[in-house]
Amino acid sequence: MRNYRKTDPEFTERFEHFAFEEVVNEEGQQLDDVTRRMAILATLLGCQGIDVFRMELPCALDAGLTPVMAKEMIYQAVDYLGIGRVLPFLDAANEILEARGAALPLEGQATTTMENRLEKGIQAQADIFGEHMKEAWKTGHINRWLAANCFGDYYTRTGLDLKQRELITFCFLSAQGGCEPQLIAHAKGNMNLGNDKDFLIRVISQCLPYIGYPRSLNAITCVNRAAEE
Repeated sequence: MRNYRKTDPEFTERFEHFAFEEVVNEEGQQLDDVTRRMAILATLLGCQGIDVFRMELPCALDAGLTPVMAKEMIYQAVDYLGIGRVLPFLDAANEILEARGAALPLEGQATTTMENRLEKGIQAQADIFGEHMKEAWKTGHINRWLAANCFGDYYTRTGLDLKQRELITFCFLSAQGGCEPQLIAHAKGNMNLGNDKDFLIRVISQCLPYIGYPRSLNAITCVNRAAEE
């Protein structure tokens, strides 16, 4: 691990003050530690921050995030980021968990079968976005895949609840950028589950050091649009 306090002391002083003191302690923008760490890890997946992910995951585990929660975040990320971008994070998590004494595989979290994954996925979509989603899967094979694979295979798993799953999806989308229509939709989904506008602004605030101002400001615009609609 490089000692940036030695090689880049002025930069490190300002970054550490901003990220670990100013942002964390901003009045009205705080989150509980587990939620904050979860949002940051999801954001790092979204922006492909693998080196910082390796530093942050042990801190998140020390703060109370469970190994199951960490792995569930990574599994769900595949549907929003693709396996090409997520595989290095799965490898990193496995290395870190094994080094900490975890026995892999972790306990299973699946609640659906190959036969009922579509049905259960449709219900999960309806629980988040409303009853109109019960017909959305019929509009084409991609939407059928979305219901069965994204929601039926992953959102139905235990280890994270629906509010937490919508939170990390919001972070995946805001961090990767270019997904504003989906970000607005999932901001609405978060709000439907109780992750209100104030909460989402706090999430954006705590993740800003990891993705910068442009994507953070875009995310705030999407949250405001979702709240208006």
